[in-house]
Amino acid sequence: MRTYVRQIAVADFSAAVVAAIAAVAVRFGTRPNDRYIMLSLALPLLWVIAVRVFGGYEKRFLGTGPDEFRRILNAGLSLTGALALISYAVNNELSRVYLVVSMQVIVVLDLLVRFLLRKRLHHLRARGRCMSTVVAVGHEPAVRQLISELRREPHHGLQVVAACLTYESTAIEVDGVPVVGDLDDAASVVRNIKAGTVAVLSCEEMDSVKLRTLAWELEKTGTDLCVAPALLDVAGPRTTVRPAAGLTLLHVDHPQLSGPRQVVKDLFDRCAAAFGLLALSPLMLSIAAAIRFSDKGPALFTQTRVGKSGEQFKIYKFRTMVVDAEARLAEIRGNNESDGVLFKIRGDPRVTVLGARLRKWSLDELPQLINVLRGEMSLVGPRPALPEEAAKYASHVRRRLVVKPGVTGMWQVNGRSDLSWEETVRLDLRYVENWSFALDIQILWKTVSVMMHGSGAY
Repeated sequence: MRTYVRQIAVADFSAAVVAAIAAVAVRFGTRPNDRYIMLSLALPLLWVIAVRVFGGYEKRFLGTGPDEFRRILNAGLSLTGALALISYAVNNELSRVYLVVSMQVIVVLDLLVRFLLRKRLHHLRARGRCMSTVVAVGHEPAVRQLISELRREPHHGLQVVAACLTYESTAIEVDGVPVVGDLDDAASVVRNIKAGTVAVLSCEEMDSVKLRTLAWELEKTGTDLCVAPALLDVAGPRTTVRPAAGLTLLHVDHPQLSGPRQVVKDLFDRCAAAFGLLALSPLMLSIAAAIRFSDKGPALFTQTRVGKSGEQFKIYKFRTMVVDAEARLAEIRGNNESDGVLFKIRGDPRVTVLGARLRKWSLDELPQLINVLRGEMSLVGPRPALPEEAAKYASHVRRRLVVKPGVTGMWQVNGRSDLSWEETVRLDLRYVENWSFALDIQILWKTVSVMMHGSGAY
């Protein structure tokens, strides 16, 4: 991480150098005055200082999540305001062209460079490099879930190498991770294996006294301590720490499932769907013609799905199976590979050659833009369910139905059909609980990458 921080600092400095040169060239051409030359020389150093002040080099924010980029934006806005205020206070106003060009180029270029460095870091972590070792402490099921999550998303840079379980557990390993002690052994285990992080999962046995003692022991070795709350899959923006009567309480806001933000989401969905239908109409017409030409059957496939609040609607997709696919379902139902209420088979014999290609690139989903335009679906949301699937939902799973289903979603960018039923439900519920417009944009961006790779679709 120290090497990565140095690389980022050099990138920040270099971005500011390029921005200063660009601003001078735009404002003065080849003949800048001495005052702006001096300012341009100082600007890279001022930028690095501003980024540091706003936490842009804090290791916990680097490599994952939006906080790193948010701090760059805050540093850019604050430095712009500071330069403008200082120039006004000393009665020596800066050129607005110079200020706007330099700061905009700095922020945009810095965000781009940090994004590229992050992608490079993710590729390294996917190969098992640049990882921080973790000792997981808690009940066996919670430890197993943490191991599974971190293995599925290695870009977080955390790798569980040892576990300390509660006293009643007799397991010697959890999903290949050795159990090296109980709750009282956590500090000594960290010293022995030189772990970088201790993750304490929710368990009543780890009371405040034990947790405080563990924190004191970890302080001696500089080991990070992470404590998982009992309420899982709730994102940071919904949680705030509220001290009361000497206690540290975690306040959890309700998810924003109605109101002005949902109106904005609906408006964005419909406008984007309308634009998408117009822009992609030549491609969609070509696909429809190819399906019709391949076996003379209909190009579109309609099916009843369950939408928001359990209301049913007709979903539109390009037909990827033989015409009598529904009638042949009973023949292959026994070959179901799903572990839940879904029906999934790799190499489904009903899928046509053209249909397999359409599914690989998710092109069969394009007609669902019609459902989005009609207000039955959203661009991003939970997976649209069949009525027979929804009828089997447990009470907590029905939480998926409080929002519109989506053309894409958390399930689409985290494995698609390779996901288990439990993982699909968990991701959909995480989306419902933590929805934001920024999350939608992030999922749409990731969907493009997933479509290019074509993995997990069958």
